[in-house]
Amino acid sequence: MTALNLIILAATGGTAASDPLMQNEVGRDIVSLYMPLLLGLGLLILMVAWLPLILRRQPLSLPIICLGLGMLIFSWPPFSDYSPHPTETPVIIEKATELIVIISLMGAGLKISRPFGRDRWALPIRLLGLTMPLTILCLAFLGGWLLGLPFASALLLGACLAPTDPVLASDVQIERPANADEDEVRFALTAEAGLNDALAFPFIHLAVAASIAGFGLDVWKEWAINDIAIRCLVGIIVGIVLGKLLGKAIYKLPSDTRLSRTGDGFVALGVTLIVYALTEYLHGYGFLAVFLAGLSLRREAGDHEYNTRLHDFADETERLLMMILLVCFGGMIIGGGLLQQIEWGHVIFAVLALLVVRPFIGWLSMTGIKRSRRERFIISFFGIRGLGSVFYLAYALNHGDFGNGNDLWTVVSLVILASILMHGIAVTPMMRRLEKKRSS
Repeated sequence: MTALNLIILAATGGTAASDPLMQNEVGRDIVSLYMPLLLGLGLLILMVAWLPLILRRQPLSLPIICLGLGMLIFSWPPFSDYSPHPTETPVIIEKATELIVIISLMGAGLKISRPFGRDRWALPIRLLGLTMPLTILCLAFLGGWLLGLPFASALLLGACLAPTDPVLASDVQIERPANADEDEVRFALTAEAGLNDALAFPFIHLAVAASIAGFGLDVWKEWAINDIAIRCLVGIIVGIVLGKLLGKAIYKLPSDTRLSRTGDGFVALGVTLIVYALTEYLHGYGFLAVFLAGLSLRREAGDHEYNTRLHDFADETERLLMMILLVCFGGMIIGGGLLQQIEWGHVIFAVLALLVVRPFIGWLSMTGIKRSRRERFIISFFGIRGLGSVFYLAYALNHGDFGNGNDLWTVVSLVILASILMHGIAVTPMMRRLEKKRSS
């Protein structure tokens, strides 16, 4: 008899029976599935390391495989009994996606070497100042017109789906920190994904407030002062100040005391959590602070190789969490019955959102910028939606009073699923073609 069988047997009368884990059916099932879970986690970790090498030149992406794997795993018993459900575990979904987004934002900040300036950051400024708010308005209009959503729910839908995702867009972002000017396309998409997560939050808060109190003058006033001015200002100040202070402690102290001597990459995770938690305690936007802290650390690092180590640890942590959460998202699609609730209005909305709204508005926003048509098309086309949208929707539904949560989960999940498939298949050939064109 194995040790595992002894533990399970003890649940009926042995000493292990007093363990709270063994007092309910879920706990006993977790123990009985302990070895399969270890096996699955080990395979996932190997996939994180090896699959990107295999898929580098294939019209297929790692998120597609993870999503399909999750749908497959959670369609089989006994795993089907524990598939995530958006209305049954909303807090877990919110917190898990929140964690991976902030780690991704730190990694994005550590990648960007380009100093800030109006001309140097012209493309991200256009994408953030024009593309994102116009996309929110268009998607909100489509949500009300096609899906019959109340205005608060339609605004929430637009705010959830307008920002590009920093987690799933690694194939179109800057790959590693560089000292020279980064490739313009990758720089624009990296900077956009790093900042629009924070800049979408005021619209999320407006939708939440409107779902509770309507769109009265007091709501607009509170939104302008608190959710835009104060929260953004706190996020900017805390992110830049903490990033510079930590950067000087890591890189600028005398050689025998500077913290970069540790050589430990997990410092990036500690910095991320400290900056985010402190900013949230001070009533600011933690997403904004984390990205700006990453940018500040990159500035202080200069040519120091330790910045690459910090980035690599953040990137590896992000990829592992991404795979786990995408497997769970696949289970949520299957176990939550989201596919069974899809109607033609949802399909039309997803097609318009991914193939018309974002590409068209993104293209128009870059009018007057001297970049090739191919570059402008790729930047406007790769408005990837992913786990960031899952977080926004879970956050809003957990804090607001929306009566159509299932409808919102259905359409958001459909858009994310379509984005993962469409952009995942298109990214490798399109980026390779762009690189060949540039090298020639």
